Amino acid sequence: MVLAGKLLSYYFKYDIAVAASCMSIIMAGIVWAILVWSKAGEYRGRRQRAVLPLGSLGWPFIGETLEFISSGCSSRPENFMDKRRQLYGKVFKSHLFGNPTIISIDPEVSKVVLQNDGRIFVPSYPKSLNELMGKSSILMLTGNLQKKLHSLIGGFLKSPHLKEQITVDIEKCILSSMTNWKDNQLVYIQEETKNMAFHVLLKALMSLSPGDDMECLKQEFRKFISGLVSLPVKLPGTRLYNSLKAKARMVKIVHRIIEEKRSSYANCNYPSRPKDVLDVLLRETNDTAEQYFSIDVICDNMIDLMIPGEDSVPMLMTLAVKFLTDCPLALQQLQEENMKLKKSKEQKKEHLTTWNDYISLPFTQNVITETLRMGNIITGVMRKALQDVEIKGHFIPEGWCVFTYLRSIHLDEDFYENPHKFNPWRWQEKDASGNSFIPFGGGHRLCPGIDMARLEASIFLHQLVTQYSWEADDDSIVSFPTVQMKKRLPIRVKKIISDC
Repeated sequence: MVLAGKLLSYYFKYDIAVAASCMSIIMAGIVWAILVWSKAGEYRGRRQRAVLPLGSLGWPFIGETLEFISSGCSSRPENFMDKRRQLYGKVFKSHLFGNPTIISIDPEVSKVVLQNDGRIFVPSYPKSLNELMGKSSILMLTGNLQKKLHSLIGGFLKSPHLKEQITVDIEKCILSSMTNWKDNQLVYIQEETKNMAFHVLLKALMSLSPGDDMECLKQEFRKFISGLVSLPVKLPGTRLYNSLKAKARMVKIVHRIIEEKRSSYANCNYPSRPKDVLDVLLRETNDTAEQYFSIDVICDNMIDLMIPGEDSVPMLMTLAVKFLTDCPLALQQLQEENMKLKKSKEQKKEHLTTWNDYISLPFTQNVITETLRMGNIITGVMRKALQDVEIKGHFIPEGWCVFTYLRSIHLDEDFYENPHKFNPWRWQEKDASGNSFIPFGGGHRLCPGIDMARLEASIFLHQLVTQYSWEADDDSIVSFPTVQMKKRLPIRVKKIISDC
């Protein structure tokens, strides 16, 4: 009852209007749960040819969801998985968020699941997220359309001319923000990095510069994203309702920007070298007879692609500062490496620092890799089985969800010595391309902006450690429902006086 109260208070803190419908939802859930458990006989027959993983389905309707959430809100979210791993192994059954689920903390099993997206497995998300994203979202699309969209965006974000331009854009944005920092000023790193990352991303997506549209999209987007984890009820006043309204307002802004861009290209004569993701997608609708992408599809995906600018990229930069603050030896080596690059550029009178300059800093990249491993900004990936499938002797029934819990893989003692210790030196010998390191997912849905995220973090760290020293206030990491700093990571900065 205590755990149930915590869950209800978590949701109803934002969704008071939903309270009146709770009883009907619970009653419907009980009926649904009886139907689910009645299916158990079907699975017993299938187990004769393959073994359904050990585990527990927990309580009717709620399964083990409350314990999973309770663990997620603690300082060690992986405890839920660790406890079951000791009992059942690295692949086990459970019941989470209303679905019978196979949980994998086995790298090889997880890799097979991620690489078979669209064939054996499809995305599976909470109903509120499905409602907000829509069927045309890159997160929800499957098959050739998803591959086409992913390929176009990924190809552009890795193109040489974008690398050259985006490096300059990121530097300008970060330097513009840091210029306003004064000695002994208290700076909230999480807020600063969110503003930086959002501006950089909108520049890459739509060539949008700071101004009224940028600020409006930023404010509406934060309302929109607050409903990603919410009760799937669209009554006025609920988080889901408010998020849908915020998205509708964002769609109007993006639609207007698209129409303005289209009208600026006479006779749909789009540039041969696209300036942004929007150019890439608009050119595709013009040149392709089948017209893969309608304007509505482009609008929806422009909004969905803003998520890294609010969540994953800024948290990568924020957590790097947190971990470096707690590890002075790593901070010192990072600063020495970046100071060496800065002085080398000054001596050669080279004003531009290139994409390759930043990415070729070995210890800086090791720090970013270790931050990704420790931070686990993407906790896990959920899929749904389209058919019965067996992986490494583990039977996954058709219709069941599969939860590849990446956090436990990254904190597994079998792969990492002292896994809870921030140790960027481990990557001097360890291969970051192995199955035990998958911070960006995998397969056809591997994050198309991996390189850009690393670049942005590299530039931010370079500018920070070559210009400022700092002292950080005490702060802690919150892991549920998303990774955030409890106090937004406040640091007191001091300008470094150059000795050149």
